Amino acid sequence: MSKINGAVLVLSGPSGAGKSSLIHKIIDDIGECYFSISTTTRAMREGEVEGVDYHFVDKEEFEREIEEDQFLEYAVVHGNYYGTSLRCVKEALSAGKLVIFDIDVQGNSSVQNRLGDITTSVFITPPTLSELKKRLENRSTDRLEVIEKRIKMARKEIQRISEYEYLLINDDLDVAAEKLGVIATAARFKKSDDEIGLFVNQWEDI
Repeated sequence: MSKINGAVLVLSGPSGAGKSSLIHKIIDDIGECYFSISTTTRAMREGEVEGVDYHFVDKEEFEREIEEDQFLEYAVVHGNYYGTSLRCVKEALSAGKLVIFDIDVQGNSSVQNRLGDITTSVFITPPTLSELKKRLENRSTDRLEVIEKRIKMARKEIQRISEYEYLLINDDLDVAAEKLGVIATAARFKKSDDEIGLFVNQWEDI
């Protein structure tokens, strides 16, 4: 990878945890950043926009890009592929931007393996499973069987919180957004192993 001047902020958590709402509340206050837009094979939902919410492709195109090693990470979630373009991430990091990922626990593992030294990770969740279920039902975008799958997945995801540096409980949106803004600001100060090594060599100037 080319010279890195930026940093990475990974946000994970169950569907319905409020990740998108939190990002929208802080995005204008945390400096220059690049919000990584995932590529997916799932169907576009009502109100979603290509290139804004996701890059929507068919299964054949996604699998072709896997073979060409065009993804930083990818995973199968609820029967659909989700992945992150490696090219766009490289460009943003080289430009010194904070790259923000909204990805699942599998994706976090992949990012940690490749960019762990400059990555700050946050697991976002409602205070309880019953609150999560209520939010999923209230947003009225998924069928009952899909909600049940998301609840089942959430039970598994919550067991992997220890893989993250921060646990952010989204009980009050404004309070949670304030905390996330602090974390995002701190994330910018992370240095890659190469940057640290270079500093140490320069520091020994006598």
